[in-house]
Amino acid sequence: MNYFNENHVRTAINKIGGPTKTSNLLNVSNGAVHAWIRAGRISNIDYARAVAELSGLPVEKVRSV
Repeated sequence: MNYFNENHVRTAINKIGGPTKTSNLLNVSNGAVHAWIRAGRISNIDYARAVAELSGLPVEKVRSV
């Protein structure tokens, strides 16, 4: 991971209330949310849109690397 680039997925999930709250809201495992954070992106467009909407960030921020 490049430390000069902000992890927008982490930012979005923190805005929602953290990994556990996000996983509960989206009905996915906590592990899935942590995998998105590690990857720095959400490849599934439906989940990316949901995270973007819940966090107030543009979907492009959570989909890009």
